[in-house]
Formats: sequence, C-alpha cells, structure tokens
Amino acid sequence: MKKRIGILTSGGDCPGLNATIRGVVKACYQLMGDENVEIIGISDGFYGLIRNHCKLMKPSDFYGILTLGGTILGSRRTPYKKMQLVEEDNVDKVAQMKNTYGEWGLDCLLTLGGNGTHKTANLLSEEGLNVIGLPKTIDNDIWGTSVSFGFHTAVDTGTDVIDRIHTTAHSHSRIMVVEIMGNKAGWLTLYTGIAGGADIILIPEIPFNMDRVVEAVSRRANSGKYFSIIAVAEGAMDITEAAMKKKERVQKRAESGEVTVTARVAKRIQEATGYEARTVVPGHMLRGGSPSAYDRVLATKFGARAATLIQKEKFGFTVAMAGDEIAENRLSDVAMKTRFVDAEGMEVVTARNIGVSFGD
Repeated sequence: MKKRIGILTSGGDCPGLNATIRGVVKACYQLMGDENVEIIGISDGFYGLIRNHCKLMKPSDFYGILTLGGTILGSRRTPYKKMQLVEEDNVDKVAQMKNTYGEWGLDCLLTLGGNGTHKTANLLSEEGLNVIGLPKTIDNDIWGTSVSFGFHTAVDTGTDVIDRIHTTAHSHSRIMVVEIMGNKAGWLTLYTGIAGGADIILIPEIPFNMDRVVEAVSRRANSGKYFSIIAVAEGAMDITEAAMKKKERVQKRAESGEVTVTARVAKRIQEATGYEARTVVPGHMLRGGSPSAYDRVLATKFGARAATLIQKEKFGFTVAMAGDEIAENRLSDVAMKTRFVDAEGMEVVTARNIGVSFGD
C-alpha cells in the first residue's frame, strides 16, 4: 500500500530547505520503493495546509535542488498564537488543517521549520495527525538539537560580511556596528562574531552596559587600534531594558526615536568617543543563497533520518543532532522551549579568553 507523505516548509526561509526536502524524498524512494511512495507538496507552509494548497509531486520535481536556496514549496509565517483563533475569515485553522490532511489521505506530515513551526506541529500531533518535524532556523535556537540546518550557511554569510567590513573599518578608522539576525537567541551573532574577529559581541543572553562598550572601544584606540568591529544581535538589550517587559522596551525605544539597538549603540559610541561609527545591516542576506557543504550534508542526514521514522511509523518526533549522532526528540518535549546561549558556555568563555568584550 502506498504511503502518502505531505511536506511543508514554514516560517522564515533559510539555506538547506530544498536539500532537506531532497534528502527526505530520495531516502523514502530508496527505502520504500518509488512505486510505494507519493509525495504531496503543500505550498506556503501551514497557510497552504489550511487553504488546501496541495499537489501531487513527481520524482523529477526534486531533481537539481540540492544546491538551490529558498524552498520550492514556498514558505509563510502563520503564528502559532493565532492557530486556535477563529478570526474575521471565520476559518477554524486546526479543523481545516485536519480536513486537508484527511482529504489528501496523508499517512504522514513533514514540517520543516523553527520554534513556531514545532509548536504547531506538536499541536497537530496532539490532534491525532502523524507528524514528523525537521529543525530549520538560522537562529539555531531549537531545543534538543545542537545544530539546525541553515545555521552554518548563515554564519558563513555573516562572517563574509564582517570580513569585508574589516577592510573599510581599518582604512577609515571607523567603528562598524554590524547587526545580525537573532531576536531571542544570540547563537548566530556569537558564531559570526568569533569567526569574523569581532572585538565586541552583544547578544540577548548577556545584557550589556553601554559604558563598558565605550570603554572597550576606547581601550583599543588607546593601544593604537583606531577601528573596532561590533557584532550586535537584533535582540540584544542593555541592562536597563533587560529588566523591562517587551512592551516597555518597545515603547522606550519608540519614545527615544531609536528604532534598533544597533543604531543606539553606534550613536552613543560616536557621542562618547568622537570616533566615527557606522551601522551595517546584512538583514535577509543571511537567509539567502545556496547552502554550504556542511548544511547540505546535515540536511541530507536529517532528511534520511526522517524517512526511516516514516518507514518505522514512528510519529510525533522531530529529528535532531545529539553530539555526533542523528537522533530524534518528541515534539511535545521540543514545543514551547528555546535553546539559548549559555553565558558561561564554551563559546562565550573562548571569546572572552581572546579578549572579546560582551559589554558586561
């Protein structure tokens, strides 16, 4: 009897989505036989599952996508907090997703995504659907896995940005403040900062003191180093903001006319030191492009593991990297949790030992 497998990609895109889709599909065909597998592609994430934007795909649809950035299925953000709300369109989202699953006769649903995706995947699993998750995010903040696909490619891209910033910073004796994606967790900024040779790294998990940041810049200048590179996570906050609730922080920044923490850091350094400070925001460049060799291998490993879970009918799990091994965790254990940087962890200690300041 044929297995019908639905696949969707949800949330922010990242390199490696297509490589993971390819890994799952090729492994399913190999393990269960081409004639025993049907792949149903679901467009635009959970939105497509709600709206029944599905189609039967052919093996040829997956040719040549290993190196392709983005996602052939399209992606869209459908916030978990709204999943169980019946809004103005009068659509019961959970019921509609279950209906689409049933109408297409799916035996399993694969969800490729980050924290929000895993929350919804767990919700559907608890509703009785056979669901398997695959951890995707450049933030690397999914609980239970030491790495998610897309992360290392984003680190490579961010590192390239800082490498290029170094040359212009040195030439003009400027303070360059580089904003890296990451609202809640600072993994991407931490790794990019270390790999790019940043002098100061500011992440959400270590609230900074602006005076300490200025001191670090001045200390470099006093030693004859008239430029500095500061890697700032978009979710970084100072010690005053860290004591506030999110709404209070947003209101405080709006009232001061400071849209981002990156702009505030650059402005205050220039005011305090007189050195020219500029901001650089690579933004969605970090999500784009072909996956690195590391991510292609990781995506293929994850995809192949998901195929074995389907073959064994082991549902309600998400694939993970545990040490050097590919494993899986229960969706119920992963949902509602975030993997944060340990302020006393190896990466932070390593950075401090080579003189990197965290502004604390």
